[in-house]
Amino acid sequence: MIVCKSPAELEAMAAANRIVATVLDELIPRCVAGTTTGELDRYAEARVRELGGEPAFKGYRGFPGTLCTSLNEELVHGIPSRTRRLAPGDIISIDMGVRLDGYYGDSAVTVPVGEVDGQVYRLLEVTRESLERAIEQCLPGRRVGDIGHAVQEYVEAEGFSIVRDFVGHGIGTSLHEEPQVPNFGSAGVGARLRPGMVLAIEPMVNLGRPEVEVLDDGWTAVAADRRPSAHFEHSVAITEDGPWVLSSRDAVAHARSAV
Repeated sequence: MIVCKSPAELEAMAAANRIVATVLDELIPRCVAGTTTGELDRYAEARVRELGGEPAFKGYRGFPGTLCTSLNEELVHGIPSRTRRLAPGDIISIDMGVRLDGYYGDSAVTVPVGEVDGQVYRLLEVTRESLERAIEQCLPGRRVGDIGHAVQEYVEAEGFSIVRDFVGHGIGTSLHEEPQVPNFGSAGVGARLRPGMVLAIEPMVNLGRPEVEVLDDGWTAVAADRRPSAHFEHSVAITEDGPWVLSSRDAVAHARSAV
């Protein structure tokens, strides 16, 4: 069942997502060579709690971290480590969820560690842009299929591949709600978008082939050909006035610059 949120519920979700956006904004400049993924995770948990939220991922189905930290060929669900250090030329996907007053926020970003290969940098640009194109489809009356079609059409035209094993999702009082939001498919199909729906839209794009594998830890998903993968995500509300990007980091940066 797809749950449409009231204006008050959307404001509650916006508050949860502001914590997500704030902490991600603070983590990005900390993604430097020599930092461990465990250090990023500890910082994130402390900040989430300081801001009044709870880590949404920690303990979820047994996941041990506040963040999913996925490096290079890892696309999602990487487990933070006390010993794994970022190296120059790496890329790291940071995915984080927060629960606040019973509502969830969820967002992800992939960050280059120093200078990266030009093709890898283009992978990040295309994945980020595919998310923006997906968000443009988040209008009342459009369909879920329009979102995935916008991602697939753009990504494949740029020579990259769409991961099909993992998809986006509805979000609200649960971290994962209906509907599923694939990053591929046909326009004009799927659930009709209505005001009050909130979707976690998260393109996952591979430099090489689309196939993935899950490592022996039971969590970390990697590109089967071990080539780099990128992941960007926003929580987006459907409103009569157009898409509301609840997890936007632009608002966080603007607020900081005004201080």
